[in-house]
Amino acid sequence: MGDALIGAIDQGTSSSRFLVFAAKNAELITFHQIPIHKKTPKEDWVEFDPEELLHTALECMEKTMYHLQEMGYDPANVKSVGISNQRETTIVWDKFTGKPLYNAIVWCDNRTVSTVDSLLAKVPGKDINCLKGYCGLPVAPYFSAVKLSWLLQNVPEVRIAVDEERCLFGTVDTWLLWNLTGGRNGGLHLTDVTNASRTALMNIETLEWDPYLLRFFGVPKSILPKIRSSSEIYGYITLSHRLKGVPISSMLGDQQAALLGQMCVKRGQAKCTYGTGCFLLCNSGNKPIFSDKGLITTIGYQLGKTKRPVYAIEGSVAVAGSSIRWLQKNMGIIKSEHEIESLAASVTDSGGVYFVPAFSGLYAPHWRTDARGTICGLTHYSTSAHIARATLEAVCYQTRDVLLAINSDCGQEPTCLQVDGGMAANNLLLQMQADILGIPVIRPSMCETSALGAATAAGLAEGINVWQLDVENSANLVTETFQPSILEEDRARRYNKWHEAIKRSLGWVPSIDTPVSKPDSGRQLLSSLPGSWYIVSSLALWMISMVAASQ
Repeated sequence: MGDALIGAIDQGTSSSRFLVFAAKNAELITFHQIPIHKKTPKEDWVEFDPEELLHTALECMEKTMYHLQEMGYDPANVKSVGISNQRETTIVWDKFTGKPLYNAIVWCDNRTVSTVDSLLAKVPGKDINCLKGYCGLPVAPYFSAVKLSWLLQNVPEVRIAVDEERCLFGTVDTWLLWNLTGGRNGGLHLTDVTNASRTALMNIETLEWDPYLLRFFGVPKSILPKIRSSSEIYGYITLSHRLKGVPISSMLGDQQAALLGQMCVKRGQAKCTYGTGCFLLCNSGNKPIFSDKGLITTIGYQLGKTKRPVYAIEGSVAVAGSSIRWLQKNMGIIKSEHEIESLAASVTDSGGVYFVPAFSGLYAPHWRTDARGTICGLTHYSTSAHIARATLEAVCYQTRDVLLAINSDCGQEPTCLQVDGGMAANNLLLQMQADILGIPVIRPSMCETSALGAATAAGLAEGINVWQLDVENSANLVTETFQPSILEEDRARRYNKWHEAIKRSLGWVPSIDTPVSKPDSGRQLLSSLPGSWYIVSSLALWMISMVAASQ
């Protein structure tokens, strides 16, 4: 079997994977996947061990290559490797020892709310959009610059390493590339434009680190990687035994990789990825669109050093698949994540229950760090099935929030929505999504689109040239379509109720510099409790009422 193959590292929030694709037809040949372990040392804190991210990626590479050889393929036919990675997650390490200076602070970590408040205190009107003209992003805990600012202010080891000129910063792509190409022995300290566009430190038009943004966040340029395109030969693997000497020729943030993997290469084409979070990106062409509807401007991809960048407008939802894991691990409503589809399907609707899973605030288009998870509409009639169904519906409603904002910013309404990600295997979810949007939802037969996008960019790179970006034949890909099945009147009524639930989720966590009135002692006790307590107590009252009703 002598045809060219392309490998793709897909390092996400729940697992590390390595996949191998056939370059001639984009067929997935084999892969290996390993779960990674999230650390939550405090409320709103989410971390990873950077070395676990690296070691699991390496193990996946070795085992996939072993499987490939067992299947009769020649490992020498793997012509290059691409990287798709969870975005914004922030890593700092010592360039002389190669050891992390702190755990990786994950994109959904919310510890930096007070950092945001401090940054905005020097901005007239405390406008979170004050930097959008520079980087396309709001000032929010989501983005790497805020996390890096927190590290510089709160972790002495990081500050000392910066002063001694031995600190390096990177998102997950940079951390993997640096280690895979030699680490402390000449490893390449690079990132690509898609990942750099998520730091809030890169100028969205010049594609360079911006001096004003560096001063605003207090970040020294010396610790930052060099910015490259998404598709070029950066260097060669030295760390892996079975892939030693193979070039690494693409890096993309996972959602931008999925945009490319879904072949959204024309202006106005959009895709939605349902994973730990939910991310809807729309290709906006070669010029950035700056949203006034709560969306962010980002780089979609840049397929070569001399190619023009393709921009995208994006709405990011913090909680999607993680809400299902919450039902399983925290609440015990389901025993495994796969059970939610059958449980939710056991009732015809949510029984008036609405769940706003704002565990770490609300992202696009609301950008409210003071929101917390809230369940509304519980009655004696409510069951665990209604809560399960409301959980799936919450993903769909949040997607509609984002899509409506994209429609307004781009001035055009999509006729369909292309979807992918782990949750896209849930047929009930996609039928609900079609119903709530009022347009067809299209699922490809191969949902590993982030890895496919990384492989596509790697195979297209100058000097590799084994992949064809066949836009015309992309319409012939095998897909499954979910058509809307409810009336517009019902759709509007349910969506209006969702926004009533959104209102009830706000104001749980006041900003650190927001004046707080002094309520009576009873209300003061309740207002000091987190939103998660509100959900648990609501469920407890519901369970008590169910027991009482049965007696």
